[in-house]
Amino acid sequence: MKKIITVALAFVMLAGITLLPTSCAKGGKIVCGVTPYEPMNFKVGGEWTGFDTEFAQLVADKLGMEVEFQQIEWAQKFSELNSGAIDAIWNGFTATASENGVSRMDLCDVSYSYMLNTQCVVLRNDRLGEFPTIESLAGMVLAAESGSAGEESAAEIVGDNGDIIGVAQQINSFLEVKTGAVDGAVIDVILARQIAGTGDYTDLSIAFELEPEVYAVGFRKGDALRNKVNKAMKELFDAGKVLEIAEKYGVEANLYLDTSFGK
Repeated sequence: MKKIITVALAFVMLAGITLLPTSCAKGGKIVCGVTPYEPMNFKVGGEWTGFDTEFAQLVADKLGMEVEFQQIEWAQKFSELNSGAIDAIWNGFTATASENGVSRMDLCDVSYSYMLNTQCVVLRNDRLGEFPTIESLAGMVLAAESGSAGEESAAEIVGDNGDIIGVAQQINSFLEVKTGAVDGAVIDVILARQIAGTGDYTDLSIAFELEPEVYAVGFRKGDALRNKVNKAMKELFDAGKVLEIAEKYGVEANLYLDTSFGK
């Protein structure tokens, strides 16, 4: 009997040693699911940067934690979150949108809102005259990132007789419009202002802007991390630190802290 107890105790101790590093690492790190989205999260020299990137780093520093950015397929963001592959959706996440007809706020817990955004329709300049109103896009073909708020808006715009071409990343929508593969694209205006009318896309313009929406951070249901992030977020706003990075990336006019949101 003594031998059996000794072996069992050794097994328990070994299991504890094996699990301890994983547990400690998880407790000390926030893994953020992101996609390339300038100026929120994008890579320079192989390293992630951008407003959301630096915002997440500031929050993690305040909490005494590390932060890691993991690129995901946006359409799989809730699967990644609920599986534990990521701890937060921190990538210009429109908390007020729906996912396959279900409110995102029913699918995850969300932080305070921290930024205003709108969806917009991008068209080729030589086709602006064809679509004088947003209603004239009914029955057309629009591109949008799969699983995004833009995809939801695009479906409403084109109606039952139109079609949506899903792309893996918002940035891909611009090429779809430029080449004429689609009539237009629905994109976050913060990104569209960075790209449309510049560089390879001087022949594209923002034609229409939709209703305002808010960005927040998404967490697994019941995760205590949400409340910790909220506290740090509020303190960083109050100290002017969030404004500093917003000015760095040209999004200071979009800042919008609402501490009643997401409760």
